[in-house]
Parts: sequence; structure tokens; C-alpha cells
Amino acid sequence: MQPFAETAIQQCPYCGEEVEVDVDPIGASAEHYIEDCPVCCRPWTVHVARDEEAVSVSLGREDD
Repeated sequence: MQPFAETAIQQCPYCGEEVEVDVDPIGASAEHYIEDCPVCCRPWTVHVARDEEAVSVSLGREDD
């Protein structure tokens, strides 16, 4: 059975809108990938860090 995705509320680094980012609670200890903002359609880099107790998510601008 696959684990449920966790939802993190973040702020788009371009338009400033609050957005939901779904991440898997299980995976590599650190990863990043590109995802488009559902509001302004600009690409952000999603940074995910996992440890035994928590998953943290942050967004960065793709053009930085």
C-alpha cells in the first residue's frame, strides 16, 4: 500500500500566492524538482527534506 501524500502550504516565490504542494512522506532524505505554480504558471524548484520525524518543503525561484 502506497503512503498518502502530505500537503505543504507554501508561498509562490514569484506571485506570492499561497499554494499547496503535495509531497510523498517516504523517499530520499533530500530531493528537488521543478513544478509550475498553479496560479501564475512560473516554474519553481521544490526542495524536499525528510528525516525520521518530519518532511520539510521549500520553494525557490527557477531563475536564481
